[in-house]
Amino acid sequence: MERFHNKVVVITGAGSGIGAAAAQRFAKEGASVVLVGRTQEKLEKVAATLPQGKHLVAPCDVSVAEEVAALARRVEDEYGRADVLVNNAGMIVQGRIHEIDLQDWDSLMKTDLNGVFYGVHYFMPALLKTKGNVINISSVSGLGGDWGMSVYNAAKGAITNFTRALAMDYGRDGVRVNAICPGFTFTDLTEEMKDNQPLLEKFYERIPLGRAGEAEDIADAIAFMASDDARYITGVNLAVDGGITASNGQPPQA
Repeated sequence: MERFHNKVVVITGAGSGIGAAAAQRFAKEGASVVLVGRTQEKLEKVAATLPQGKHLVAPCDVSVAEEVAALARRVEDEYGRADVLVNNAGMIVQGRIHEIDLQDWDSLMKTDLNGVFYGVHYFMPALLKTKGNVINISSVSGLGGDWGMSVYNAAKGAITNFTRALAMDYGRDGVRVNAICPGFTFTDLTEEMKDNQPLLEKFYERIPLGRAGEAEDIADAIAFMASDDARYITGVNLAVDGGITASNGQPPQA
């Protein structure tokens, strides 16, 4: 199956975790993948795992508008098109709001929220030409609140509604915009939790499927939403969370 043959897919945060898994999935389905991230060495390691193709390692800090603008120009020069933009780059800040350093707020918003805006802003002209689509990586933290993560909740909540509004603005142009909202997923950001069995058990008690997600679980959903199989889906924030958002919050009874 090569749903993305002759397609160009731009993935931010592609050096690890969900971004790396998505790059591998798209490449296996025939795409030329543009791997975007801050660290060239990490991107090159991911690129080395991809099937042969016209892939591009493109170091870029998505929190800096000028760098994203330059990235869009580079993709245009290299390929002459862009078909899918996956806005995946992000970070997490934890703590109650009065304990948060102002710099932490600014850093998270610049990466998690501004980075999505810059990506859409600078790549939309290319996507309009190809009638492509955008996949924003939000979170179940953009659908509901978390203990001690209000800064992250604010950014992801904004992405959730930004996705809906973009879908409305660009649907008549043939551009679809959706978001994937992962639940608890093992990535670099949660790697240390693998050794905290008591904490894992608390999570697993709340997840109907009884396990954490893997990066590949999220990548599969991204690829579906970006493909023509989802051609009549836009403006959706899809929870890929093992069922945790199906709950009303009550604890398990057995």
